[in-house]
Amino acid sequence: MSKGLKLLAAVAAATMTITVSAAVSQQFLPDKEVTKTQTDLEFKKINSFVAFAKTYGDYETTAHGKFVQFPAKFTTPVHTHTKAYHGVVIKGVATNPFNGDTNPAKMGPGSYWYVPAGAVHTTACISEEPCLFYTHSDGAFDLIPTK
Repeated sequence: MSKGLKLLAAVAAATMTITVSAAVSQQFLPDKEVTKTQTDLEFKKINSFVAFAKTYGDYETTAHGKFVQFPAKFTTPVHTHTKAYHGVVIKGVATNPFNGDTNPAKMGPGSYWYVPAGAVHTTACISEEPCLFYTHSDGAFDLIPTK
């Protein structure tokens, strides 16, 4: 094998190792301690309104946990998800009405909600201040509009 080919093979192997290591580091490992401070969180806009910051996993492909930012007075379209998820309000006041509920509970910081897979609902930040949630799911995130 020529020196150039050997170098190319070595670079390819190193790249694959880095890629695999990065993918593994995104997985939740139940026997490994994890600490993330606010400054460790990297929020990325998923659309014009909502931003996610990963805590573990990859919300696009697998089980995951994430912080979610909603702007003040923002309501999602009516939708469902393929996978169930759990949520906790950290900041602001939110609602999560199911099946057109016109009087949903107002959830302030410390409130919890659960959305079963396929449940028709909206999620809203009804406060004057932006909302911050923490959510986790056993599968990838999706949002399937129902209207």
